[in-house]
Amino acid sequence: MSNTSLPGGTWTLGDLTVTRFGYGAMQLAGPWVMGPPADREGALAVLREAAELGITHIDTSDAYGPHLTNRLIREALHPYPADLHVVTKVGATRDAQGGWPPARDPDSLRRQIHENLRNLGLETLDVVNLRLGTAEGPQPGSVAEAFATLADLQRQGLIRHLGVSNATADQVAEARSIAPIVCVQNMYNLAHRHDDALIDELAADGIAYVPFFPLGGFSPLQSGALTAVATRLQTTPMSVALAWLLRRSPNILLIPGTSSVAHLRENVAGAALTLTEDDAAELEKIAL
Repeated sequence: MSNTSLPGGTWTLGDLTVTRFGYGAMQLAGPWVMGPPADREGALAVLREAAELGITHIDTSDAYGPHLTNRLIREALHPYPADLHVVTKVGATRDAQGGWPPARDPDSLRRQIHENLRNLGLETLDVVNLRLGTAEGPQPGSVAEAFATLADLQRQGLIRHLGVSNATADQVAEARSIAPIVCVQNMYNLAHRHDDALIDELAADGIAYVPFFPLGGFSPLQSGALTAVATRLQTTPMSVALAWLLRRSPNILLIPGTSSVAHLRENVAGAALTLTEDDAAELEKIAL
């Protein structure tokens, strides 16, 4: 694996050191995250390029495809380098219409863990996030039974570390009362700052926060403001968004996804953008 320096340096998930700039594998599947990729060799090339760039944090789920993305990861990268860590999710399955129905009962979770292990070619999963809520976002409700099931699988040696995804602050707290977590994965970006307090709380406790959809949910006015900053800095809105996230807090880990080697390289280069205090102050206004 390359020693290329990546934007943001590293963070520790429990006893696992990962690059703060990671890679999200969701876009490797076909349309609507269903079926095989249009360019299978291209998908394998992206994964291999991520490793060559020095990325040591790959985010996935056996629901992507379903099953196909994890099999691509195994084909491209197995046997995995010692410093490469795959983070996966359980708690949802796929239906024939491409939906994401919840699957958080104990039997479903145990089945999903074994499917992830088999398709990734692992005996122990580095990190498993419990996916909560729905495709529309977090939903209130207890996580006790589901998270206790994962904690039991962790005690059996099938999971190394635990996290939660698409979770409310109350659900994060409830999960932490059952077993330690190393990360929270939620939607968060310049326009959607609802987790500001949670990010700071997690940072104080050494827990990572992994935002998804760095450009998701922007209004036309907010998109225009971001584009204006990007134009002035002679870069792209995605570069500005990624650089701002790295600047926001040291516990934020990035997992931008792409199915293009060129786009992957652009994301890495863009996240290295240095924002001035004036740039940051202007960007802060986007959420208002």
